[in-house]
Amino acid sequence: MFKGIAGVIFIMLIVAAQVNAEEKKAEESAGPFEFADFSWAPGNYGPPDSFFKTDHFVPELRLDSDYNYSFAHPRDNTISGSSEVFRHNEFQVTQIGFGGDVNYKDVGFRLMTQFGMYATTTPRNDPSTSKGQWQLDNAYRYISEAYGTYHINYDKGINIQSGIFMSYVGLWSYYNFDNWTYQPSYVSSNTPWFFNGMRIQYFPNERLKIEPWLVNGWQAYGKFNEAPGVGLQILWKPTGDWTILGNQYYGADTLATPGRERVHSDDSVMYKYYENQNAKVSKAAVSLTVDAGCEQGGGVDCGNQYFLGFMAYHRMWFLHDHFGLTIGGGAINNPGRYLVLTPPVNGATAYSGAQGFNQSSPPPQTFHAWDMQVTGDWMPTRNLTFRLEYTHREADVPYFEGPGGLTPPDASGAPVNQANPPANWSPDLVKKEDRMTAAMLIRL
Repeated sequence: MFKGIAGVIFIMLIVAAQVNAEEKKAEESAGPFEFADFSWAPGNYGPPDSFFKTDHFVPELRLDSDYNYSFAHPRDNTISGSSEVFRHNEFQVTQIGFGGDVNYKDVGFRLMTQFGMYATTTPRNDPSTSKGQWQLDNAYRYISEAYGTYHINYDKGINIQSGIFMSYVGLWSYYNFDNWTYQPSYVSSNTPWFFNGMRIQYFPNERLKIEPWLVNGWQAYGKFNEAPGVGLQILWKPTGDWTILGNQYYGADTLATPGRERVHSDDSVMYKYYENQNAKVSKAAVSLTVDAGCEQGGGVDCGNQYFLGFMAYHRMWFLHDHFGLTIGGGAINNPGRYLVLTPPVNGATAYSGAQGFNQSSPPPQTFHAWDMQVTGDWMPTRNLTFRLEYTHREADVPYFEGPGGLTPPDASGAPVNQANPPANWSPDLVKKEDRMTAAMLIRL
């Protein structure tokens, strides 16, 4: 009897050893983070493969078309304080992008264009373009990503890349299709979507990435002062259910103020705590992002000019991942308002500043804000998402669009951008905002 039991145990040990060997071999042959499906994580969702894929080219096409309705009914149809939502009671195309990845031997190239609202709204948030000549905001306006890669076969790979690349500071992707919500909370919407510079991606194994940056600055086409921005991203995915991300940044990013230094830490944890594709609720996951940073020098210090914020979301998928529901939001405290998006008052940009919203004077200038989103998705295929979302946002100072709008009137009273608005005119900024967003998102 004991011999029989010992024989069974021996066979089980042999089988377990073979399974472990096969798993180890599969991990060794897989690329970084390919040991599991991470499409559940924010910024990772997408089709598993491209229909047009070849050995050396993987094309990518994106369309983001949306309709937004602000319950403030602004008379000029302008929405304030968002990096994704811009017009009220209109159908707009936020982004049209086409491009892809080219790879030959150890050399690669990625290009993604951007047309639509992003081509105007993203450059206006970069004040570095006002330094010097050559209209950098126009030169890069139709590009969201453009970088070359040289791959070195060491460990799980080293990539040396140069150009414009996504930052993923704040966790959410620049492309709304990839995310759990359309409107991200402040710690994502107010932090960089892209960097212009160089990075090195080092993969010691299939579960870890170490990525230092050398960039022009904080979401900057050009350089604010003389010092470049430097940063480090560490991404760790210990299992298929966890992804842990840390971004650290240092730069001198206040235009014409070289003595002012900025530090910022952005850290996220995502956890998929349930999956059963045979049940009505097929998956469930949570995410938490916490940001902290400050500026020092040039008339400010970390005691009166800092950034603290968080965002947290809960996501559920239903019926084989064809439907999704996300609930969450976040809050920030940003005295000095150095990371708050400039309201688009009469064509204002991050460089010009906005009438009625002071961001140039020394602290104390408070900005406490919170928001929440409820998002429902229908995903008939992995290439298409229909999204309906409700957003509520509040701040301790007037910041969002009110019924009077953000554009001065002409002689007839109609809102129209004016170089010299009426002397008695002021934008209608309010402390609360409620709106609905409906979107059709495509990625091929």
